[in-house]
Amino acid sequence: MSHQKYKEAKKRVKTKKEFYEHITVYAVMSVFFFMLNALTSFGDWWFYWPILGWGIGVLFHYFEVFGFPGIPEMSKEWEERQIQQELKKLEKRNSSPGLEDDFDELELREIRKEKNKWQDDELV
Repeated sequence: MSHQKYKEAKKRVKTKKEFYEHITVYAVMSVFFFMLNALTSFGDWWFYWPILGWGIGVLFHYFEVFGFPGIPEMSKEWEERQIQQELKKLEKRNSSPGLEDDFDELELREIRKEKNKWQDDELV
């Protein structure tokens, strides 16, 4: 394993650790805010406002560390895969002239099906 990969892995572990520390402090402080609110002004609830604001910060921190769920990381490898996919599409487009896109072919098929549903003399 190269030294550069080790440094990158160590950096990622550190950012994950910082996130876990952040969410732990958030959970403890959320309980603290609730208890403080219940003891000082029971019935006049305000504790959820700091919890909500801080929770949004925790959510953004999560996205920064782990990315958006279901969306791949936009790395160099991802970019290269996307380029290869686009090249394949262009090759396919060039190998079958007249068809600019797969979607165009689908739309044409649907129009052909629709055309067969009625006779020309039925149209107004």
